[in-house]
Amino acid sequence: MGKATWIREYVALALILVALVLLFGSLSGRFLTATTFGAIANRIPTLALAATGMTLVLIVGGIDLSIGSVLGLSGAMLGVALVNWHWPFAVCAALAVGVGLIAGLANGSLIVGLKVPPFIVTLGMMEMARGAAYLVTNSQTKYLGAAVEGLERPLGGTGLSGSFLLALLVVALAQMLLSGSVLGRWMFATGSNETATRHSGIDPRPIKLTAYALTGAAAGLGAVCYTSRLGASDPNAGAGLELSAIAAAVIGGTSLLGGRGSVINTFFGVLIIATLEAGLAQVGASEPVKRLVTGAVIVLAVLADAWRQRAAGNTFPLWMRLMGRTDVTAKRP
Repeated sequence: MGKATWIREYVALALILVALVLLFGSLSGRFLTATTFGAIANRIPTLALAATGMTLVLIVGGIDLSIGSVLGLSGAMLGVALVNWHWPFAVCAALAVGVGLIAGLANGSLIVGLKVPPFIVTLGMMEMARGAAYLVTNSQTKYLGAAVEGLERPLGGTGLSGSFLLALLVVALAQMLLSGSVLGRWMFATGSNETATRHSGIDPRPIKLTAYALTGAAAGLGAVCYTSRLGASDPNAGAGLELSAIAAAVIGGTSLLGGRGSVINTFFGVLIIATLEAGLAQVGASEPVKRLVTGAVIVLAVLADAWRQRAAGNTFPLWMRLMGRTDVTAKRP
């Protein structure tokens, strides 16, 4: 996809975000304040990191339903290591990222090694990781105190937390990986047509394995940010996060059929979701109404993706992608 197309999408997403800000600003006198924007920015690091990893997996033609549970398990291990084993926070954070990385490698190995459909593998990992999180914490929240709050402190009078700046750094690095490296080009090629990629002499298996491993590591890093914001290790952390991560990626234009996506656009999707949730809360919308509106936005984004695929002549069914069929790209006759 050409650079001009991506610029048009950046502009379109930015206009949607500005429209939401102006809408809620007109409906609530408290919305257009530095406090509100700071609160939105400091709430999104976990979702931004998860959505970044999800974007990589979607681009290679996969999907990861386990990212929320892997985040929960990573956070649980961080809490156990900090409270029970008395490890330094930096080592605990590295452990959380390592747990996520191992889970991602396990997902990728089963998918590319045994050719098990990604939907089934990651669904199983979702249950196993959540069960493991309950086991290591005895189903109890561990309160961590001031040892984990450093990432949430505003830096330099900006009102922005270390977690937010860390998420921005990861987004930038992931976009550089996609747009400025050979691996990024191979990821797009694998998601567009795995058979053609293989016939061109490129083995798609390590590429897909790398995408799942990076997604797991992003979930582990998201767990570090989540526990820092909460000040506790909750075995229920990340419940439903996979749906929000997919939604942010799709809102940003990442295709559920693979071969198309941008981490920067996904970050716009994260901002749109966060702004929508904050705005609805400030205007007094009930929880059912907030879920209804957010769900409608997600459905519209998926319909837009389906329209783009039809316009491009790609009619390969999504369900076949989810069941592991990535070797055929069906075109209109």
